[in-house]
Amino acid sequence: MSFTTEPSRWPDVWLAATARGTTICGDFLAATALALALQGSGAGGLAVSGLLLAATLPLVVLAPLTGRLADRVDSRTLLVTVGLAQAVICTLLAVAEHPVLVVGLVALLACGLAVTQPCLAALLPAMVRPADLPRASAISQNAVSLGALGGPVLAGLLVGQFGTRVPLLLDAVTYLALVVAGLLLRTRRGGRRPAAAGPAGGVSPANQADPSGTGMGWRLRRDPLMLVMVASTAVVIAAIGGINVIEVFFIRETLHGSATTYGLVGAAWMAGMLPGSWIAARVARRFDHDGALIRGVLVTLAMCSLLVLLAATVPTAALLVPLWLVAGAANGGENVFANLLTSRRVPEAMRGRAYASYGAAVQGGSMAGYLIGGALLTVVPPRPLIAAAGVAGLVVVLAFVPVVARAVRRPVPDEALRHPQAAGTDAGLATSGRPAEPEPEAGDTVGSWLSASHARGSGTSSS
Repeated sequence: MSFTTEPSRWPDVWLAATARGTTICGDFLAATALALALQGSGAGGLAVSGLLLAATLPLVVLAPLTGRLADRVDSRTLLVTVGLAQAVICTLLAVAEHPVLVVGLVALLACGLAVTQPCLAALLPAMVRPADLPRASAISQNAVSLGALGGPVLAGLLVGQFGTRVPLLLDAVTYLALVVAGLLLRTRRGGRRPAAAGPAGGVSPANQADPSGTGMGWRLRRDPLMLVMVASTAVVIAAIGGINVIEVFFIRETLHGSATTYGLVGAAWMAGMLPGSWIAARVARRFDHDGALIRGVLVTLAMCSLLVLLAATVPTAALLVPLWLVAGAANGGENVFANLLTSRRVPEAMRGRAYASYGAAVQGGSMAGYLIGGALLTVVPPRPLIAAAGVAGLVVVLAFVPVVARAVRRPVPDEALRHPQAAGTDAGLATSGRPAEPEPEAGDTVGSWLSASHARGSGTSSS
C-alpha cells in the first residue's frame, strides 16, 4: 500500500522520531505535574478525569476534519504552523491560574495534537520501503517511550522544587521540535504533491490499482480486520483506561507513595515499551498474513489487562514497577502491530484519515474509562477499582476472540478475487496480505497532550 520504492530515508525517520520523543517528554512532564497539583490541592477523581477529558475530547470530535487536513494540506505547513501555535498556548498555560482558563488551554493543545498526530503517523510509511516499516515503527515507538519515560521522572523531581510553572514552560519549548522537524524533513505528503510518490517520485502499488490516487473507496466498515482492531482496542481501553485517573490516588493515598515514586511508577510502563516495540518489530517481520497482526493486537491487549489486575494485589508502590514494565512491553507491541496493520491495509491517500479515525476511537474509549474511573472513585476505594478494570479488560478480550476468528475467515470481496494481486497470495482470505483495492466511485468515508494516546493502556501508536 503505497510505500516508497526508493531506498528508505532513515535520516527522516530519526528526525521525526526525535521530534515526537521530545514533545512527548514535555507532554508527560506537564501532564504529571498537573495531576500531582490537583491531587495535592485536595481535588478528587472527578477533577482529574475532567482535565483528562478536556485533553481528549478534541481528538475524538475533530478526527474527521483533522484526518482530511493531514491528507490534503502540506505536512510541512501543518507541522510548522501547529507546532508554533502549541508552543504559544502552552506558554499561556504556564501563567494561567483560573481553572476554567486552564481547561480551555488544555483543550486547545489537544486540538493541535489532533492535527499533528495523524500527520506524523501517515508520514512514516512514506519514508521507508515495506520491508523496513517494522524497524521504522519500532524507532518511532521507542522515541515516544523514551520521551514518556523521562517526563514523569522529571515532573516528580521538579514539582516539589518549582511547582507546575517550570514543567509547563519546558513543555512549551518542546513543541518547537515539531517546527524544526517540519522544516527539515525531506519526506512530505499532502498538498499538491502526489500522495503516493516516494522520495524520488516512485509510483506505489496502491496507486497502480487506483490511478486516481484518491483512495476514496476505502471504508473502515468494509475492512473486517481494521474494524475489529479499532473496536477491540477502543473497548479494552474503555475498560482499563480508568487506571490513569485512579493511579495517582492508589499510589499516593492507598500505598502511601511519594510524588517521586508516582513519577517512577509511571515511567516504568514507558520503559517497558522500549523492548516491547523492538520484539514486536522482529516478530512482525515473520507475519505474511494480516490475520497474524490482529491476533498479536488481541494477545497484547490481554496481557495489559492481566497485569492491571495483578497490580491491584501489590502491598507497596515499588512492586508496581515490574508489573508496569511487562505491561508496557505488551503495550509497545500492540502499538507496532496496529501501526503495521493500518499501513498495510489503507491506501496512502487515506492514511491520515485512517489514523485519525483509529485515534478517535481509542480516545473515545479512554474518555469512557476516565468518566467511569472518576465517578466510581468517589464511592469505591482505588484498589478494588483497579482489580475491576483488569477483569473487565480480560472479559472484553475473550469476547472478541470469536469475532477475530470470523474476521480472519471472512472471504475477500469479489473485486479482490478478480484481481488477486490486490489481495495477497491467497485470494480466499481477507487476511492474506492486503484488502481489496478501492473502487473509485465508492465515495469518501472516514470511519496528547495529557491524552490517552500517551496514557498507560493506550493502543495507538500515533501519539
